[in-house]
Amino acid sequence: MKKEVMEKIAALITAAFGLVAALAWNDTIKAIFSEIFGSTNQLVPMIVYAVLVTVIAVLATMWIGNIAEKLEK
Repeated sequence: MKKEVMEKIAALITAAFGLVAALAWNDTIKAIFSEIFGSTNQLVPMIVYAVLVTVIAVLATMWIGNIAEKLEK
């Protein structure tokens, strides 16, 4: 049971660091987006930002999945 608890704690800590990194990247991408397209407070730039971040997230997930699959082989 102690091993399982430690594994869960490690997973939660890893997830927490992942969240912190995601929030940092979110702020960075917003700043870059603002530099290129201006204010992100309007509806159209917000939609473009959301679509862009979604596409990046999907591509990154696919890339990481491919790497993980290759490592398993």
